[in-house]
Formats: sequence, structure tokens, C-alpha cells
Amino acid sequence: MSQFRSADWFGKTGKMGFLYRSWMKNQGMPADLFDGRPVIGICNTWSELTPCNAHLRDLAESVKRGVFEAGGFPVEFPIMSLGETLLKPTAMLFRNLASMDAEESIRGNPIDGVVLLTGCDKTTPSTMMGAASVGLPTIVVPGGPMLNGKYRGTDIGSGTAVWKLTDDLKTGKITNDEYLAAESCMSRSAGHCMTMGTASTMACMVESLGMCLSQAAATPAVDSRKKVLAQLSGRRIVEMVKEGLTISKVLTRTAFENAIKVNAAIGGSTNFIIHLTAIAGRIGVDLCLDDFDRLGSKIPLLLNLMPSGKYLMEDFYYAGGMPVVLKELSKELDLDAITVTGKSHAENIKDEGICYNNDVIAGHDSPIIPEGGIAVLKGNLAINGAVIKPSAATPSLMQHTGRAVVFETIEDYHARVDEPELDIDETCVMVLKNVGPVGYPGMPEVGNMVLPKKLLDKGITDMVRISDGRMSGTAYGTVVLHVSPESAIGGNLALVENGDLIRLDVPARTIDLLVDEAELEKRRQLWKQPAYHTDRGYVSMYQRHVQQADKGADLDFLVGNSGSVVTRDSH
Repeated sequence: MSQFRSADWFGKTGKMGFLYRSWMKNQGMPADLFDGRPVIGICNTWSELTPCNAHLRDLAESVKRGVFEAGGFPVEFPIMSLGETLLKPTAMLFRNLASMDAEESIRGNPIDGVVLLTGCDKTTPSTMMGAASVGLPTIVVPGGPMLNGKYRGTDIGSGTAVWKLTDDLKTGKITNDEYLAAESCMSRSAGHCMTMGTASTMACMVESLGMCLSQAAATPAVDSRKKVLAQLSGRRIVEMVKEGLTISKVLTRTAFENAIKVNAAIGGSTNFIIHLTAIAGRIGVDLCLDDFDRLGSKIPLLLNLMPSGKYLMEDFYYAGGMPVVLKELSKELDLDAITVTGKSHAENIKDEGICYNNDVIAGHDSPIIPEGGIAVLKGNLAINGAVIKPSAATPSLMQHTGRAVVFETIEDYHARVDEPELDIDETCVMVLKNVGPVGYPGMPEVGNMVLPKKLLDKGITDMVRISDGRMSGTAYGTVVLHVSPESAIGGNLALVENGDLIRLDVPARTIDLLVDEAELEKRRQLWKQPAYHTDRGYVSMYQRHVQQADKGADLDFLVGNSGSVVTRDSH
């Protein structure tokens, strides 16, 4: 009798065993596949509507080869795919739904271990959240970044180039034809954003957590070595099942602390905080917003990648990839932490970690900037916290007091931002309300508001911007994000009015609305909560149960895990 979970399906005798095996055999599967070998689920987020993941069908075949080679039985299954580039109103709205899809698909099927095929921003955290809730042996195969964008003799980065080119178009520095030509130049191969945007950040998060094979994060999607890593991952998941190396044994408190420090060193996306917090909530590790500042804010920035630097993920891979970062941070990290290989980080990178380009990956003692981590801000404007990415901000704006120019909604912003009569100058603070988890709903990547055209025409390239939304990891600027509590549930951000003074002090970790409490209380009494977006379906459930940004924006009833036990047969 097999010791594996799948035996409760395929190892049964009588009617139930007949049913489970017989219907699988209509795919041409021989009887000996049901002889008690480990069944490996390949959770595929492939979709042509998720361009970053459109190559994952091919990658799945490499995983299957590895599973077969190791004596396993691979079964590929789809779940909801989330593409940040196309999905409206925002892919973040559906991250938790996709995690539920992953969780129930893994739990409800005869699977002993699972391989997660990921790529675009939300497909990594959503599948990891679902897998963490079940608790089986799990390994991630990141889909990999696109090749570097090439435009007129220069490298251009996905996302990062969009913001710059759009500003140039608005100010007449380039023509519309030139703007359109850059589209094909930026996205010229399969894979996700090749800047250190959220997709690349998530891949690096996976490797720093120990959830994938060494070098998997930075290997380009179209490099033949990506298929090799996928095949080796297929072999390894079979071994993990036999060893009983479950996801909870890898995702320890130490692993999360390592990931926070690595994210600081690579200039990772602010979205990292929301996703890592949500994963921690599922696996049962107590992670709070202050941990990200305490552990990460003093870590030196080592990686010279857009949007914080000038290179791209392809260059990072050629320079040595994540093993170099891990080795450079050896004094900061616990490299004895166990990984999916069954070995520690230290053992995994023993023969790696050689830097081949110090302009791409700087040394710990000669960093790009001394402190590269995300800073957590608190004050009466963000009682539960807000975040800013100093490495992507303007140093002169890190301590700034300015007059608020308020946009009540994203529609209000789009309607008025370029009006010539808008009362705004470069010393002002742009404030955007109602783009948080509940308010939008889904917390879109609109926090890096494009500056008013009249200021761009003056040559202004940055201003302080504040919202309860997110921004793309490919974006840049002095942008305060994730304000909690958000405006839609009555956080003090909802009370800001045009002309109020706001003081930002990143070194002091504060963000304050300079309005006395008596006046704020008057405004609070007059404030009315916006109506929910809909009373129908998942979005209605989301708005009523989503937690705030500082808690990871997971649904309150999904926090924790429910295990892999299925108590009833289906027939």
C-alpha cells in the first residue's frame, strides 16, 4: 500500500477505485501509473490573456519530463490566471480568488506534491498562498523575465520605459510614431517584466525564501537553461514528496526574514510587502509591517536595475544572479535555512555566487546606496502605516512639507490633472483617495500619478504623491503608498482637503496631516462612507472581507491554513 496521499483515490478497491482510475485512463494512461507512485500536480497559470505566462505550456512539458524521470506521475491542471497588463479593474482584486482556486484544486485532487508555474505579478503570490493553505510539498518554477528591451541603441525596461516615454510624449519630446515603435522594442520575447518590477521581485522572493532551485529567479524565459531548471524541478518535487519536505518546513520565520533583507538589497517592489505578508498569514508566520522596516530598511542596495538603476534582469542573470546577492549578504542572512533542495542556501550556492559584473551587482562593502530597503511611515495620516521606496525616490523630497492637492477618485484625477487652471506647483503634495483595497476595489497600481502636463513642461520630474493604492514595481518617484486605514473605510486620508499641509519625513519615518484633531473630528462627523461597488458575486465578498494593506490585503476568512484532508468521497 502506498504511503502517499493519492492512494486514497487510486489505491482504493471496489467501485471507488474503479471510478477514479477508469476515467483517468480515457487519456491513454497505462495501468502502472496508478501503482502507488507519487502524483505530482503541475499548477499552471498559462493564459494568452496573461502575456507574461503565455510560454508556461511549454515549460510544463519540461516539468513533466522531470517528474517521469524521477518515477512520479505528473498531472497538469489550470487555475485562474492573473495578468496585470490586461485584467480590469486590477489583477490585485482577483489575487485572493486565484489563491482560493489554487487551494481547492490542490486539496480536492489526488496530488502528493505540487509544482507552481508562475510569472506575472499576482500568479506567484496567489499560487503560493493557496499551496501554503494546503501544506503539501511544493516547489515553484518562475517563468522568467523577457529579454532586454532594445530601442534605438539603448536598453529600455518594461514598465519603467512606459512612464518615461509617456512623459516625453506629453511634452513633445517624441512623436506618436516613435512612441508606437517603442512598443515592439520593449516586449520582444516571452516572459515577464525584465525590470525589477513586481514580477521579478516575486521571482527573487521565491528564491530567497528557498522555494525554487538556485538561479531560477533571474534565468530569462527564453533561455534553454530555463527548461533545464523546470525539468530538474520536476525531478526534485518527487524527491520532496518521498522525503516529506512540505512547504511549512521551508517557509519558516527565518525564511521570511531572509526574503525581507534580500528584497531591500535588490531594490524590490513595494508590492512585495503585501504579498509576503499574505503568504505569511497563510502559513502561520506572524509578520507585521514594522518587520519590513526593522529588518530591511538599513540593508544596502546592491542591484543596479531599473527602476532604481540602469540594468535589467537579463544582465542580472549574466552577472551571476541571486546566488551572488545571497553570498554578498551572508553576514545579514541566515544561510542555514532549509530550501526545497533539502539543503541550506549555503550549500546551494557553495559553488556559485561569483560576480561577473560589479556594475550590475555591487559588493556589500561598496553598495549602490548604503540603505536601499523600503521605509515604513506612520503618523496621523497613516495610523497603521504606509510605505515608500527610497531607492526610487528623489533625495531632496525625502523631507518635505507641502500643500495638498486632492483627487477624490481616480476618475477625478484623470479629469482634472492636466487642466491649465489646476492650482498646483512642484512644492505641492498630490493626494489620491479611494484607491485602496475596499475603495477601488482591489488596490490598483495608480499611486505613481503622472504629474500635471504644465509641470512636466517646466521640466519637473518628481513630486510627493500619496495614496492608499499601490504602484507598479517598475515605477519610480517619491510616492507614499498603501496608506492604512484607507480612505474608503474612514481613515484620515479621507479627511484631507485642498490646501491642507502635509509633512513627509522619511528619515523620521513619519507622514502627518498638519491639521489639529478638533478640525479632523468635525470633518469625520461629516464624512460618509462610499457605497460598495456591487452587491454581486466575488467583488461583493471581497469588499466586505478584505483586510487592509498592512495585513496583506487577504480575505479575513482565508488567513491560516486548513490542511490537505478531504473527508468525503465524491460518489
